[in-house]
Amino acid sequence: MKISGARAEAFSAIRRRALTAAGAQATGQASAADKAGFLGLTEAELTPQVQGALKTLLGEIDDLRGEVAKLKAQLTEMEGLADRDVLTPVLNRRAFMRELGRISTFSARYGASASLVYLDLDGFKSVNDRFGHAAGDAALRAVAERLVANVRDSDIVGRMGGDEFAVILVQADLETAKAKADSLVRLIETTPVQCGDWSVPLHISAGVRAIDPGADPETALAEADATMFVRKRDRSAP
Repeated sequence: MKISGARAEAFSAIRRRALTAAGAQATGQASAADKAGFLGLTEAELTPQVQGALKTLLGEIDDLRGEVAKLKAQLTEMEGLADRDVLTPVLNRRAFMRELGRISTFSARYGASASLVYLDLDGFKSVNDRFGHAAGDAALRAVAERLVANVRDSDIVGRMGGDEFAVILVQADLETAKAKADSLVRLIETTPVQCGDWSVPLHISAGVRAIDPGADPETALAEADATMFVRKRDRSAP
């Protein structure tokens, strides 16, 4: 903003004091004496030119505050989108692994128990082949929604990619986690997904591992995956 003449001189003289003070108190709602005392000026110094410059400055400050608030809101929204899976209402793998590392560190520091459940849809390719990719996407969203709806707010659900999901159960020992995993499997398998006129049945396997204090996130996830694979193999055996 360009300002010339007496107004520019006044603007320069009060800029520092106005920026470091609570500018709202120096608006036109206050008396001339109040404004003068607030800014460290004598009443005689608070000329119309000074008042005009001050109002301009305070208007700019309000505009900047509004812009900063908008940018903060946009940044928060973008951060949330960066952590969210593109298809389902859960965390993506990157964000989930970050949370897994955080829980592992928390367990090491405070001795809190936590467990990891790894889930994989069985025969998911046949769902896509028989009912189409729209039905497959609907199935993935349904699984994610059921997982979120049937764990605690403090628990963490993520999609690891494809038809694989994982859940961090905080404050849950291994036996508690196994029971919870079994209940999630039953819930998903006993409620087919509706996609148009089709009723799509789902089958899912789950593996459970305790999250060791300070465990490497990738190692913990691989161990839970291996446990899931064993259960999937056992279920498919004749």
